[in-house]
Amino acid sequence: MTPPEFIFMLTRHDRTVENAVDLVETAREAGVRHIGFKDIGLQFTALQTLASIIRGAGAKIYLEVVSLDRDSELRSIQAGIALGVDYLLGGTHVDDALRLLKGTTIRYYPFPGRISGHPSLLEGTETEIIRSAVDLASRAGVHGLDLLAYRFEGNVPDLIRRVCAAVPNKPVIVAGSLDRAARIRATASAGAAGFTVGTALLDGAFPASPDLAQQIGYVQTIIRQF
Repeated sequence: MTPPEFIFMLTRHDRTVENAVDLVETAREAGVRHIGFKDIGLQFTALQTLASIIRGAGAKIYLEVVSLDRDSELRSIQAGIALGVDYLLGGTHVDDALRLLKGTTIRYYPFPGRISGHPSLLEGTETEIIRSAVDLASRAGVHGLDLLAYRFEGNVPDLIRRVCAAVPNKPVIVAGSLDRAARIRATASAGAAGFTVGTALLDGAFPASPDLAQQIGYVQTIIRQF
């Protein structure tokens, strides 16, 4: 089994934290190669600085869009293009996003299913979410999916497994509320290509020292089991 990619999100409760820039060096020293942030929490100029520092650390840059209304989402996508991010995660206005992203090298992973609220929740039945995933994955310009699996009230490991099986040619990243080892293991075992962790690391949720480097190390230890 190929271990999933660990994406460290510089976020708490779906917002980019004010001291995000200060955390990049810790992540770099810990060997993190995938670092992301949300479109909410910092002004564009601050995100420019953040993206530049992540790039300078040799990591891939991820922007996850959690704005709910169409205009805010499209402004965030335009910001992601201007920032030169490597991956754009999330968002629900897929047709509009694809028009903006056409001709760029950005890898686009929208949300399958119905998304509501902030922090974001995944609504609908497993069947509806899988149907949405298949529809999105069939579109040119969609490179993968950003699944808010642990924001779903149901059998989460089964949902991840079924979505991954339904879109075998498109990688699935699991995002949101991966705040314990069992959830990371279940995500990896279900076939996800990657997962994001933000709040849990910053809040010291894992059974290690609350020091960020130790928290990251604990997650990396879990990944090495696969």
